[in-house]
Amino acid sequence: MATKDQQAYHPPTSNGYNRSDEESTATQAKELRRQKYKKWIIYAIAFIIFQSAVIALFTMTIMKVRNPKFRVRSASFDNFDIPTANTPFNLKANFTLGIKNTNFGPYKYDNTSIITFHYGASEVGRATIPKSKAQFRRTKKFTVPVELAFGTSLASDHISSGMVNLTSQAKLTGKVELMLIFKKKKAVNMNCTMALNTSTKTLENIKCK
Repeated sequence: MATKDQQAYHPPTSNGYNRSDEESTATQAKELRRQKYKKWIIYAIAFIIFQSAVIALFTMTIMKVRNPKFRVRSASFDNFDIPTANTPFNLKANFTLGIKNTNFGPYKYDNTSIITFHYGASEVGRATIPKSKAQFRRTKKFTVPVELAFGTSLASDHISSGMVNLTSQAKLTGKVELMLIFKKKKAVNMNCTMALNTSTKTLENIKCK
């Protein structure tokens, strides 16, 4: 019968370690590989989320195309003689217009656009808007000369009130360029109301949609 010492004896393996030590080492190595794999998965998921957030932000800000805003800003007058009764009221005006471009790319518009001015239902003046562009995140300002011809009815009926109400309409057609690659067609409508003060000879109460 084997003695107690003989029963407790475990022969060493060929590399000098017990089998239990090898199994423990293998288990630890496997656990390290599993943790490293989990860590890489977490990094990959975090990178995907970050990239998605960047793309979404880029799409909602840089790549989003907004309508530029077009409006009458002010006016100056070369001659402003108040007519007598039954005398035509003609006025040479220089209207300053503004195109506000909030896009991250220039807005290039064509030279086929016309701005018209109305007094009541009658057209009293018009001008051609020259071809140009509004730089990105900038407001393009320019001046167009307009001959306003009111006729005789204004002189006899409304000039004494001191305020002449006008409306103006225009439509720009053009394209917004993004990153010099993408182009998006945009048509911009302008509809403004204003008052011509015959006492101060200025343009007041300008409101645009």
